[in-house]
Amino acid sequence: MDVQYVLETLKQKSILITGSTGFLAKIFVEKVLRVQPDVKQLYLLVRAEDNVGAVHRFQKEVIGKDLFRVLREKQGKSFDSFVSEKVTPFAGNICYENLGVNDSGLREQMWREVQIVINVAATTAFDERYDVALGINTTGIKRVLEFAKKCPKFEMLLQVSTAYVSGVKPEIIPEKTLQLGEALNGHPGLDIETELKVVEERLKELRAEGVTGKEERILMKHLGMKRSRMFGWPNTYVFTKALGEMILGQFREKVPVTILRPSIITSTYREPFPGWIEGTRTIDAVMAVYASGKLSCFPVDRNLTVDVIPGDMVVNSMLVSMAAHLNRTADFPYHIGSSVRHPMQYSLIERCSNRYFTDHPQIGSDGKPIFPREVPLFTDMESFRRFMTIRYKLPLQGLDLLNTICCQYFDRLYTRLSRQYNYVMRLVDIYEPYVFFKGRFDDWNTERLRLMVKAGSAEKEMLSFDPKEIDWESYFMNVHIPGVVRYVF
Repeated sequence: MDVQYVLETLKQKSILITGSTGFLAKIFVEKVLRVQPDVKQLYLLVRAEDNVGAVHRFQKEVIGKDLFRVLREKQGKSFDSFVSEKVTPFAGNICYENLGVNDSGLREQMWREVQIVINVAATTAFDERYDVALGINTTGIKRVLEFAKKCPKFEMLLQVSTAYVSGVKPEIIPEKTLQLGEALNGHPGLDIETELKVVEERLKELRAEGVTGKEERILMKHLGMKRSRMFGWPNTYVFTKALGEMILGQFREKVPVTILRPSIITSTYREPFPGWIEGTRTIDAVMAVYASGKLSCFPVDRNLTVDVIPGDMVVNSMLVSMAAHLNRTADFPYHIGSSVRHPMQYSLIERCSNRYFTDHPQIGSDGKPIFPREVPLFTDMESFRRFMTIRYKLPLQGLDLLNTICCQYFDRLYTRLSRQYNYVMRLVDIYEPYVFFKGRFDDWNTERLRLMVKAGSAEKEMLSFDPKEIDWESYFMNVHIPGVVRYVF
């Protein structure tokens, strides 16, 4: 399979893409329009009140991004007409039947024309409220599958998941299909219908008790984390994505399905240009606090392998897997990452961040540069929690006592500091499985997929997703961190 063959599989194809305003979907849309202008139609599902709102969001949140400047230059004055001809944004929601498409004419047109469905829609908040996460990440996948089955020309469904559905055990984690009802920790009773009923009953209880909207949101978040950990998943996001994969296995029947599981997705490595990113990735949140000079300590093992993969490489893997599996199911998922083939350690991120922000310090509100300082790292959670208790929790208890003695003079200060402390400890609880995660994601099936693309070096770059090509230090110093500063900070 050469590069030209992959591009030909896109020619005159009608492709439905969910989650189209998200980071990865944007890179995919830009890539397809740039490398295969003869694609027939890209139908982009956008969460909006109506089609007018969908077009507005598409113009502002997708095509209006700097990501599309290379395509703009390539198309010149015909850019707007080209996009208008090739792209149809429409209002919809994967939580509803027929994807919430109210325009019957458009709905029937898609049923007649769509050949490939790519589901990128997801809520990625680790502690999303359980009902919302189940609606999008689990039953939403079933709605997408049901819609695909109504398309006579349908050739495949590509489901973009996450490598972390496989768990966070300290081992080489194989590319295995998740079996319906099989918990990661062996806990009995995992059943999707039961989980939906648990949510329904809990919501009834809370509303009968008359809790506020804020209280309901917090309690539904707690429910999601509790149910996830009961069955061996670290958080609501990966648990509900795992349940979504199980639903695909249960209901796909003869529908061709391929599942891709990227690890942590970072800024573009090469295309359409290096360093484009949107939103804060997991590692970038820490980097942002570090650059602001507000990171006083951090629990992490410097020798931890951080599994990252650039966004354009994920998109390339999507294109190649589509070409390889049109009209046939992949009997296994693909892990798209770097931890086995080309591992990179947290110490490198720490070193690059220090060098970069020393040379390019952020400017504080007072107009002065903020130079990075050495941040104490805790290599286990026990020592970190002990530090937090001595440094913050005990003084807070003393402040609470003063508050009582001094007629609540310190009430506001105590409330603010207590809220900050609880917020930090909640984040630590959520991210603990990742900051000490010693596992690696096997990608032997993905390696075989890489080897299927045969072409000259210059041509093969167009579809490369081999992390071995990346010099991690150069990438973080010259591409990723500058990209985060430009597009996120």
